[in-house]
Amino acid sequence: MKILVLGSGAREHAIVLALRSEDADHDIWAAPGNAGIGQDATLVDVDMFDAAAVSSFALDNNVDLVVVGPEAPLVAGVADPLRERGIPVFGPGMHAAQLEGSKAFAKKIMDQAGVPTGRAVYARTSAETAAALDDLGAPYVVKADGLASGKGVIVTSDRDAALAHAEQFLPAGPVLVEEFLTGPEVSLFFLSDGDTVRALTPAQDFKRAFDGDAGPNTGGMGAYTPLPWLPGGVDGFVDEVTRTVAEPVVKALDENGSPFIGLLYAGLIVTPAGVRVIEFNARFGDPETQVVLPRLAAPLSRLLLAAASGTLEDEPAVAFRDEVAVTVVLASEGYPEAPITGRELTGLDEAAAVEGVHLVHAATALEDGRLVATGGRVLNVVGVGPDLATARARAYEGMSKIRLEGGHFRGDIASAADAG
Repeated sequence: MKILVLGSGAREHAIVLALRSEDADHDIWAAPGNAGIGQDATLVDVDMFDAAAVSSFALDNNVDLVVVGPEAPLVAGVADPLRERGIPVFGPGMHAAQLEGSKAFAKKIMDQAGVPTGRAVYARTSAETAAALDDLGAPYVVKADGLASGKGVIVTSDRDAALAHAEQFLPAGPVLVEEFLTGPEVSLFFLSDGDTVRALTPAQDFKRAFDGDAGPNTGGMGAYTPLPWLPGGVDGFVDEVTRTVAEPVVKALDENGSPFIGLLYAGLIVTPAGVRVIEFNARFGDPETQVVLPRLAAPLSRLLLAAASGTLEDEPAVAFRDEVAVTVVLASEGYPEAPITGRELTGLDEAAAVEGVHLVHAATALEDGRLVATGGRVLNVVGVGPDLATARARAYEGMSKIRLEGGHFRGDIASAADAG
C-alpha cells in the first residue's frame, strides 16, 4: 500500500512503525516527519496545512491512503479538500474536528448525544470566569476552549492560579470552567467511518511533568496498557463506553451533517458515580498511541483504510496481543515551560538493543551528523513484555542508556499499577 502520513511527532512515528512492521513493502511517506521517522519512511517537503499541496502529492504518487496525525491541520480543515478529490483520508473534516478544536462544541455534542460528563460553564471574561469558579468551587478546573497542545488545562485549589490561567487564554477566546471529577483517568480510542465504530484498547497516560503527579501539565510523560483494574474488566469497560459514548457521539455528528471519519479519542474518568467524559480528541493520542499500536494484532493499514473508505462494518472487533506495553518520555530541560533545544542525543543504539525495547522519536533532527533535540518531548522509550513489571523494567533500562544534557523523565510511570 502507498501511504502518506502527515505529522512530525512521536504519534506519527508510532503509526509509521506499526505500518512498517506489518509489511516491509509498504511505500510510506511522511510530511514533514523527524529524524526517527526518516529511518522508517521517506520524508517529503509538503506543508501538511496546504491541502492543495497534499492532494497534488497524493495524486502524483498514486497514494492509497492519507493519515493525518496532528490535531491542528484537522481543525484547519485539511481533510475536506482531499476527500473532495477522491483521496481516502483517515482524519475528520473541519466541522467534525471541532470536537477537539472547541471544548464548547464538544459539550454541545455530548449534551445532544446524552453522554455522561461533568458540569461546565462557558466564560468569555475574567468576571464570568471568577463567577464560575465561585459557583463550581474548588478544586478548580479551567480549560482553554481551543487547541493548546495539551497545556490548556489547569486543575488547582488555588483560585488565583485558576483565574490567571484563564486570563492567559481569554484574549484568544472563551474558556470552560468545569466541575472537578475524581477518579483514575483512561484513554480509549475508536476507529470510525462516520457510522460504524471499532474500539481499540484502553490506556492510561501521565500528564504531570514530575514524579508523584507533581508539576505542571504536559502533553504526556508516559503511558501503559492494558488496564486490568478497569471496572467490569477491559472488555466490559470497552463495551460500556462504546455503547454510551462513542456510538451516540458518532451518530450525533452524522445527524448534524458532519460524519466523523478517523480516530475518536475519548478522555475518560472513572468516578464513584460511573464513567464520565473529560474531553474528546479527533486523532490518535500521544503518548498512548506508542503503547496501544505495538499490541495491535491486526494490520493497521487495513483498519485505517476501512475507516477512510466507509467499510469499517466489514471489519471484526479489533484484537490485541496478550502482552503489556509501557512508554516513558524523555523531555528537554525546561519542558514544558521553556524547553532548551539543540542539544545532542546519544546512546540510542544501546537503548534499542535492550530486549523488548524500541524507540519512538518525537522532536529530533540530524544536524551535521549529530542527533539533536528540537522540542520539549524528545523521544519515547517503549518497553513491551509479558507482564507489567517486565515491560516497565525494560523501558527504564532502555532509558538509562540515553544521554541528553538536562533531559528529564518520570521514574514512576505505571508504578502504582505495578505495585497493585
